[in-house]
Amino acid sequence: MSGSVKTLDPAFQGAGQRVGTEIWRIEDFQPVPLPKSDYGKFYSGDSYIILQTTSGKGGAYLYDIHFWLGKNTSQDEAGTAAIKTVELDVVLGGRAVQYREVQGHETDKFLSYFKPCIIPLEGGVASGFKKPEEEEFETKLYICKGKRVVRMKQVPFSRSSLNHDDVFILDTKDKIYQFNGANSNIQERAKALEVIQFLKEKYHEGTCDVAIVDDGNLQAESDSGSFWVLFGGFAPISKKVITEDDIVPEKTPPKLSSITDGQVSPVDGELSKSSLENNKCYLLDCGAEVFVWIGRVTQLEERKAAIQTAEEYLVSENRPKATRVTRVIQGYETHSFKSNFDSWPSGSAPAPEEGRGKVAALLKQQGAGVKGASKSAPVIEEVPPLLEEGGKLEVWRINGNAKTPVPKEDIGKFYSGDCYVVLYNYHSHERRDDYYLCWWIGKDSIEEDQITAARLASTMCNSLKGRPVLGRVFQGKEPPQFVAIFQPMLVLKGGLSTGYKNYIADKGLNDETYTADSVALIRLSGTSVHNNKAVQVDAVPSSLNSNECFLLQSGSSLFSWHGNQSSYEQQQLAAKVAEFLKPGATVKHTKEGTESSAFWFALGGKQSYTSKKVAPEVSRDPHLFAYSFNKGKFEVEEIYNFAQDDLLTEDVLLLDTHAEVFVWVGQSADSKEKQSAFEIGQKYVEMAASLEGLSPNVPLYKITEGNEPCFFTTFFSWDPAKASAHGNSFQKKVMLLFGVGHASENQQRSNGAGGPTQRASALAALNSAFSSPSPPKSGSAPRPAGASQASSQRAAAIAALSNVLTAEKKQSSESGSPVQSNRSSPVRSSRSSPVRSVDSGPAESDLSTAEVQDSEKVSEPKEIVEPAETNGSEPEQDEGGNESGQAIFSYEQLKAKSDNPVTGIDFKRREAYLSDEEFMSVLGMKKEAFYKLPKWKQDMHKRKTDLF
Repeated sequence: MSGSVKTLDPAFQGAGQRVGTEIWRIEDFQPVPLPKSDYGKFYSGDSYIILQTTSGKGGAYLYDIHFWLGKNTSQDEAGTAAIKTVELDVVLGGRAVQYREVQGHETDKFLSYFKPCIIPLEGGVASGFKKPEEEEFETKLYICKGKRVVRMKQVPFSRSSLNHDDVFILDTKDKIYQFNGANSNIQERAKALEVIQFLKEKYHEGTCDVAIVDDGNLQAESDSGSFWVLFGGFAPISKKVITEDDIVPEKTPPKLSSITDGQVSPVDGELSKSSLENNKCYLLDCGAEVFVWIGRVTQLEERKAAIQTAEEYLVSENRPKATRVTRVIQGYETHSFKSNFDSWPSGSAPAPEEGRGKVAALLKQQGAGVKGASKSAPVIEEVPPLLEEGGKLEVWRINGNAKTPVPKEDIGKFYSGDCYVVLYNYHSHERRDDYYLCWWIGKDSIEEDQITAARLASTMCNSLKGRPVLGRVFQGKEPPQFVAIFQPMLVLKGGLSTGYKNYIADKGLNDETYTADSVALIRLSGTSVHNNKAVQVDAVPSSLNSNECFLLQSGSSLFSWHGNQSSYEQQQLAAKVAEFLKPGATVKHTKEGTESSAFWFALGGKQSYTSKKVAPEVSRDPHLFAYSFNKGKFEVEEIYNFAQDDLLTEDVLLLDTHAEVFVWVGQSADSKEKQSAFEIGQKYVEMAASLEGLSPNVPLYKITEGNEPCFFTTFFSWDPAKASAHGNSFQKKVMLLFGVGHASENQQRSNGAGGPTQRASALAALNSAFSSPSPPKSGSAPRPAGASQASSQRAAAIAALSNVLTAEKKQSSESGSPVQSNRSSPVRSSRSSPVRSVDSGPAESDLSTAEVQDSEKVSEPKEIVEPAETNGSEPEQDEGGNESGQAIFSYEQLKAKSDNPVTGIDFKRREAYLSDEEFMSVLGMKKEAFYKLPKWKQDMHKRKTDLF
């Protein structure tokens, strides 16, 4: 190979050594590291390389490299970015996935690094651009697209740019307007609000006004009028004109071609993984996306040439700009690549770390200096969030077409030939009753019992108005929350149901169902409450293992056998299970190597057995997916760097943690999708089993919006206020970002005459009164008439609100129910004026409340406060997660169950107030390492240490 260490750019030295984002800009055909202060700023005249490093299973790093090409970048710069991307991959060990990003058509994965959006800037290095803060403010009009990640495109500031199908943002010096096309998507409207909040904070110091203008609303309202004045007055807008940027490539049946000496040659035959040879490069054309597959023993120059060939292929095929190009290396193929094959057999590719080592060694042999050695860390067992203790537990065994209650003393005993329905009713903190409802499927159970169990569990769920978490659990794959509610949990051979007995008789099989006088060997495994299980195994010596404990029942004798490498916890579990199995029985304790002849006789004679430890399943990062059916084929699309905001109420989504699969059902989802949630989940499991190696028996849950359990919310940075908001995606976002009462749709919520509606009206009038006094800024549209009456308006509004609250308080005291105060949605002053809704809120000078909607129960504010605008961001921190001027408190004070709790802190970040020394002592790592973990992993550590 001609490549050498000199061919790898020194700018990449040390790249990929920490979790996070690194960016280089191409300057004079060389990659130059970009200052962190400029991350998220992309100039249309430049090309960039972006590296995203994440921590994978076992502590290894995973890499995604993107090269971003501005619409005005030169062909030479674009080519340099593509080639340098390959060099960066070599530095990282030759295993990164590479993505070509074209301005305006970026992948969702790329945009997810820069939420809520990126706004490409004009100019570039060659043109000697000015920094935005040095430029005079210019009114700009943007079209805003995307449900979860936003693609912002600046369009000419002209009425002709507007249409009925899209959402637009007009950013003026003193006010930001959101224009919702009549046919625009509700979820895109919601996302645009996040962008407005971002613009307000970044470019307006958080003080400008915000207004929502709805297409087709002709009311004579001040914001609507001022919006159209900026366009020269109101006039009808035209239909949307389709441009090249609107052309979305269609997905086509995949076609595989080999790449040899820059030539693309079709590969004949069936599309199969076996067609991909490890010393060649291939191009897989799927229409909307083109993949370049690189064999793991190909040389550096071949890899560079393959990327260039793909670029030339797109030009020759006259493909639209939006066509995506993704390069994958053998052994590190993405889900979207593998999904084009009917199946993806495992075993032929190297294990991730093994493959990385081979690739690194090969590249080093070829003369390429490889940096970024993989990091591996010892696997630390994470205890997941468990359900609250002390709940009511009921269990039924399926028998024919009905369910039979399991006696209280036998709850926890399961037979492998039976199916069960389990209902656990518990209190989750201060919430109402919560329900955990599952059906358990024994590995030897008959299909009729399995169908009956699913039907009866679903019927129970419906009778509880869909509130329970509904789960399907297979024997041997019980999730931690299921195991923890049974202490102990014991799985025995055979079955008690009529269906199982008949099946055994029909097949002429021996009935091995456990009885109190049979010979039975029970294996005990696990280390704590969430994984302690006892399972009956074959009563032969080969079933023993030196790492575990066993119970051996032989007639009236009961032996407890402790392997030499078993844990104290397993020995304690053995005593607990023995008492559960045979209450009051005498147990003969036997340590490995001291067995009596009676012990071996019961097992059929002494024989050898293993001392090999069963390796725990390695945890993997969770993934969130949206699904669709394309020409009858079930397909999923990943939602990258997901957050709670991605759980849109109109959707049904899939969360795959590899240990469990959740189907999350939004309240406003299509009714047919709600009913078929489990079928959707099962289709996903089948697909992931064939492509990703997911167990087909993985626990499958259905979770409805508003009833999310702790073991689901732990994968998000969960905010209960977001979970409790009502309405569609747009209405929720309006309420969360700008306060109650401002959703733009005229959704009248009838709460009866009197209190709530009057209170909403009074609060709206008060909002209006406090917004009015703000003096007009230079160059802004004049305030509506009546602003001079601010004092009298304010006094009248406060008096009206006072009368309502006094009446409610009196009524409350008479009925004995106190009025609740909601401090999360305070009334805002004019400095941080609330969003103005064109077709729902009153004009700033209008004290009439006839048009004010009572969008939710409005809580009384105890005081008028002016909240800090943070755009949802954390306090400013250094790399170790320390806030500037951070107060320090002891662990004993900061614990959630502290006897001497500290007050006045951010209780969502208790750990941040620990000293560096105590942080290390309590959480077992430095702050810098802790804050590099995904948020859900941080939360799990905090739960274990009572800091959540």
